[in-house]
Amino acid sequence: MPKKIMNLPEDCVSEAMEGFLAANKDYVQVEGASAIRVRNLKDKPAMIVGGGSGHEPMFGYFVGENLADASVAGSVFTSPDPGSILQAAQAVDRGKGILFVYGNYSGDNMNFDIAGEMLGDMDIPVKTVRVWDDVASASKENYLDRRGIAGNVLVIKITGAATASGLDLEEAYRVACKARDNVYSIGVGLSGATIPGEDKPIFTLADDEMEYGLGIHGEPGVRRVKLQTADEIVEELVEKILEDSGIQAGDTVCTLVNGLGATPLLELYVMNRKLARLLQEKGIQVHDMDVGTYVTSLEMAGASVTILKLDDELKNYYDMPCRSPYYKKG
Repeated sequence: MPKKIMNLPEDCVSEAMEGFLAANKDYVQVEGASAIRVRNLKDKPAMIVGGGSGHEPMFGYFVGENLADASVAGSVFTSPDPGSILQAAQAVDRGKGILFVYGNYSGDNMNFDIAGEMLGDMDIPVKTVRVWDDVASASKENYLDRRGIAGNVLVIKITGAATASGLDLEEAYRVACKARDNVYSIGVGLSGATIPGEDKPIFTLADDEMEYGLGIHGEPGVRRVKLQTADEIVEELVEKILEDSGIQAGDTVCTLVNGLGATPLLELYVMNRKLARLLQEKGIQVHDMDVGTYVTSLEMAGASVTILKLDDELKNYYDMPCRSPYYKKG
């Protein structure tokens, strides 16, 4: 069995939350058994994020100033239940409505929808933004079937700013949808992750292999290929994103190179070096570049590239300062 630092596997999520809260009590407080929220709620539409555990720091560690107001965690790679989502929403509702933002997965879709229906019965308005940025997971024509991966970071960043800027629920929802519809990601995996309590990884690869276009729950990639150099990997990822998105010379973007859990910053910055050169060669203006480990799949080795096309409105919200335990801007 792969070695992990843990007590009982079934206690990993609750014990991690307890430790996180102990280290960040100035930012957040617990709400029920599986949710955290900001300590100082503002009079605005509330943004709630969430999903299965195992993707840390996404989602819970993005609760903070001008970011998410609350996050609900499920078990590892499992959606939070509707009751916990409802409880979190009631705790942060200030009469301005609730905006759900989360990755596009069937379990999350079902449970957040159920919670939304219960909130509607209480006359609490709800809007939902499902992030579907993974261009490898479905065709452009079937974009509603695409998975949400590291693009969640940029959508949450912009949506948090929009809800904190005095916009009402409808306008904040419009901005969030615009961000979601202009963000594109794709990644590669070099090794699989092992769920706590399991005796082997979700998938295994030979030493000279990698998976191209995989998800963050151990889903297989669209194809298995021989291990490539960093430059070759980034060239292929960027080519796919630009082909799918239509981003071209003269456009302005921000980017994210995201590690999947076991990839050192050294390797992520090697990738970012090539990303910066490619975009410059193609005449694409880069407003900001971010590199870090934000959306993980436990200890999976690999990385993804995300590109968000900006207009003046999105740029304004992207630039707004924000502060949370694991994500800060400005």
